[in-house]
Amino acid sequence: MVNRETAVWQKRPNVREKEGFSPILKKGDFFYLCRADKVRFLGRIISDEIKEYEGGREDWYALKYEKVANSLDRKPYLGEKHWWTPNGKSIYACVPKEEWAIFETIILKPYFHLNLPALVEKRYRHNHWLLRFSRVGRNDGIIPIGGRYKYSFYDAEGQRRQKFINALSVRKGDKIIGFVSEPVEQIRAIFNVIAVEEGENFVCEKYESLVVPIDLAVFCKHISLVDMEYFQRGGGDLFHLTEQEYSCIKEEIRAYNPRRNGQAVKPYLKRDFLREVYIEESQYKNLVAVLHRKKNIILQGPPGVGKTFMAKRLAYTLLGERAERQIECVQFHQNYSYEDFVMGYRAVENGFALRYGIFYQFCQRASSNPQKDYFFLIDEINRGNVSKIFGELLALIETDYRGKEVTLAYNGQRFFVPQNLYIIGMMNTADRSLALLDYALRRRFSFFDIEPAFQTKSFCAYQERVADEKFDKLLVEIQNLNAEIRADKLLGNGFCIGHSYFCNARQCTEQWLHDIIKFDILPLLHEYWFDEPEKCEYWEQVLLGAIQ
Repeated sequence: MVNRETAVWQKRPNVREKEGFSPILKKGDFFYLCRADKVRFLGRIISDEIKEYEGGREDWYALKYEKVANSLDRKPYLGEKHWWTPNGKSIYACVPKEEWAIFETIILKPYFHLNLPALVEKRYRHNHWLLRFSRVGRNDGIIPIGGRYKYSFYDAEGQRRQKFINALSVRKGDKIIGFVSEPVEQIRAIFNVIAVEEGENFVCEKYESLVVPIDLAVFCKHISLVDMEYFQRGGGDLFHLTEQEYSCIKEEIRAYNPRRNGQAVKPYLKRDFLREVYIEESQYKNLVAVLHRKKNIILQGPPGVGKTFMAKRLAYTLLGERAERQIECVQFHQNYSYEDFVMGYRAVENGFALRYGIFYQFCQRASSNPQKDYFFLIDEINRGNVSKIFGELLALIETDYRGKEVTLAYNGQRFFVPQNLYIIGMMNTADRSLALLDYALRRRFSFFDIEPAFQTKSFCAYQERVADEKFDKLLVEIQNLNAEIRADKLLGNGFCIGHSYFCNARQCTEQWLHDIIKFDILPLLHEYWFDEPEKCEYWEQVLLGAIQ
């Protein structure tokens, strides 16, 4: 039988001393546990010290063990019968060496996805642990890379911690996955155990902070983790992980936090921004100053001025590199909701489960790494019902309320929008179907107008590189067209033709220019002047004539 962290066996009648018992089961030996005829898990003995079982029975002994892997099949065993296979009786038996191959075939592979060589490799490997940091006086967020943390086996009153037995099993070289429980249970970092003071404490060193924290709720339904000690007995701070469980969690961590390939990071500076985005340096300085002051900004302008392109490169230049992991981008639409953005209940196999939205998770990511900036980009921000989507968070994004907490309606937990998170929205001023943004949103965002950049120094330099006469003639007519659009009382600046239609020309050909006119610009003009077809026909002749 198994009692928490000790494996317990009844002493055979013909074995009168502990010495007679020890050769049968010793440190490093493996055992698989059955309940009735169901295989539960694979374990390994980690101590040669045999103790009397403290359960009140004189004829029972106990050895310390650790779990190696959980069974992947909980159905009753119906396979080949041997005296050491599951049989519903409370006994233990040794698998003879000559039958190890059979054991591998009918137990080890189907229930644990292991073979004998892999099992031998695991015999003296290091342990793995899950450690909670969000307790009074302990916070993983303040531990830098290379920083150390000492975990005492006793609390402030000198009492043993709940997982005292686990603490005694920690060895130098063990791996620790660190998590916090406030405001939500999330894995935040990975540590190495570098020193152990027997019976007192151990010291671990932080070697990785997760840029994207992982909610522990993600793992609770995983078939390889349903028996994880943390989910079975949540009290305490230190929980054992089997190697199988550690590998499963590590795979999820790597999916969201891929390692860099070791190449030098190429910086992204102001000059790179001004080369790619066609605005003047003075405008760039104003844009950066406004964003730093307000933290929330909306880039508004007509179609084709490169609002989304500009937003992402603005984030790059403020980060100093193309740090995609510190940028998130969404697009609002009429059906976008608070449940998508912050949190809400979603249908799952057996009912409904609370799921965190993209903005909530991004705020958690930013708050776990306060020394770096994060940028949340919202395309088509005026297409969604902003008050409905943000809910109570609409107040928290305001500069003066950053870092202040509110209680969320769905889970009752405290939440805040961190200081190091910037929001950049993009808005198309030529979309007639949209209502004006409400005053509450306008008060929390600064608005920056993006206009066609045909006259900027950087676009003129690009035009010189293209060096095509038809291209030059067409741009002259496009600027004349924009002048007429601005003069139209029903249109104005917000409906001009943007420069991005003519950017990134791999090869400036007449066909390329023709396609831009025919399939991009003319449909837009027909929408603008739907009741003035003669005006559309005129500009069609002018624009196509410029490239002939």
